Amino acid sequence: MKIDNLSKFFAAVFLSLSTCLLFSCSSYDSTFDLATLKAQYGSQVSFSNDGPYIIAEPASGSTGTGLIFYPGGLVSYQAYLPLMAKCASNGISCYIIQMPDDFAILNLNAAYRVQKRYPEISSWYIAGHSLGGAMAATYVASHKNDFEGLILLAAYSTGDISSSGLKVLSVYGSCDGVLNMANYEKYRSNLPQEGSGFTEVVIEGGNHGQFADYGEQKGDGQATISRETQQDQTVSAITELIF
Repeated sequence: MKIDNLSKFFAAVFLSLSTCLLFSCSSYDSTFDLATLKAQYGSQVSFSNDGPYIIAEPASGSTGTGLIFYPGGLVSYQAYLPLMAKCASNGISCYIIQMPDDFAILNLNAAYRVQKRYPEISSWYIAGHSLGGAMAATYVASHKNDFEGLILLAAYSTGDISSSGLKVLSVYGSCDGVLNMANYEKYRSNLPQEGSGFTEVVIEGGNHGQFADYGEQKGDGQATISRETQQDQTVSAITELIF
């Protein structure tokens, strides 16, 4: 990494890790039933494990579009499978990465290995939630040519990708009690301008934790919409960005 990128990386680590440690002291486990999820999608979505990855992809086969997902800090990667299953049902091959000790900062370059392992994917996107989003943004800032776009869920980028040419989607809930909005606004200039590849979606009634299925997060705001509604709106925004 260059010196300026390295300093931005450590800034992301400090800001995001501080938030995680402030609101959590142990990992949040997934709270959904896998058998029920598989039954819900039937033959529409294929689920598999490949080492440190959970894969949800169209059962009919890859469409050539892949989404790498970095989980939030101290959240089990399995908790994001319902969200990614919804994306897979819309034609996206999704790769959720199991991070060491549930911290994306401990495996920042995980996306590189995913891309090398699945060469059949020709169009790559990277996404992340909270700390995972910050780390995904840090990674893509140094690998702009390897991706079509970045998706931030309740997260911000400390790396400057404003002139990267990437499509960027930022989604957060209006009732989020964890996302530091002062920092979100502070680093907004690191993203492309609206109309130049950037889309912001504020989910009215959504909170921080409902992007995944891991129960209530300490310090979060009370959502006024269901988890399913928040995830449906998120997937709709992701699908619109990609396709």
